[in-house]
Amino acid sequence: MVFSDRLTRFLEQLQWTDLIDFLIVWAIIYGLLKLVRGTRAVQMAIGLLGVGLLYQVSVVLGLESLQFVMRNSLLYFGFAILVIFAPEIRSALMRVGSNLRRPIRFGRAKKAGEDAHEAIVLAAMTLSSRRTGGLIVIERNVGLQNYIDTGVTLDAMLSYDLLVTVFDPHTPLHDGAAIIRNYKIAAASCFLPLTLNPRLSKELGTRHRAAIGVTEDTDAVAIVISEETGVISFVENGEIARYLNSARLRELIDAAVEPGRRADREAVRRERSAGAETSRERVSETFIK
Repeated sequence: MVFSDRLTRFLEQLQWTDLIDFLIVWAIIYGLLKLVRGTRAVQMAIGLLGVGLLYQVSVVLGLESLQFVMRNSLLYFGFAILVIFAPEIRSALMRVGSNLRRPIRFGRAKKAGEDAHEAIVLAAMTLSSRRTGGLIVIERNVGLQNYIDTGVTLDAMLSYDLLVTVFDPHTPLHDGAAIIRNYKIAAASCFLPLTLNPRLSKELGTRHRAAIGVTEDTDAVAIVISEETGVISFVENGEIARYLNSARLRELIDAAVEPGRRADREAVRRERSAGAETSRERVSETFIK
């Protein structure tokens, strides 16, 4: 009876603004959890949570010395969090900003995008067949100027021939990454940050770790061609997809760089498939008759 009275009073005091407040807080916490999922921040957060639980235990059990140590340590936890989680905080803010600013391309830009994607796929397949290593990074919303400055500036129109030439082992630009910005090769032989993820397979070399590292720090995507095996990989948000063929690579590039056009292309493909199925059914009916 007492519980029902309290519940009734609580519901009477509840306002629609409280519901909005709860939903906003829930969305923020959920977004933060998604941003840190799969990163080293998870283990660090668990460690900090353990320290907080230890302090609560000292309060419950009345352990004065432990309380004194923990209380004075907690004063510096705010600064410690900023220092420890600086890369994750920077990455999260960049991803939030990139989601708020999506580029819109029309007319010739769409045609240029199709040609650029086709050139990247053809170059990747050629490098793979020759067992020539390559690392191609495509800039999206977060600028890569600090990485471009580490390489040799080209600012050249993207083409199949230029990409294959850049990664030719006999040229001085083959070692490093080629960064693509606005359908141009902005720079080649660029140095990228290596990922610190300890769970990666040992068979992934420096190129793959650099590709994962730059996609963890920014919203860029990367295409990696293994020099040892010729395997083509695609990296986005620190996640790698390997053993790709040309069709799958093209789909991943389209979906990452221009997701709207990818959806349109998939709709057209489904319509064509449905039309083909209808035609086959009609042919079958004709033979049956």
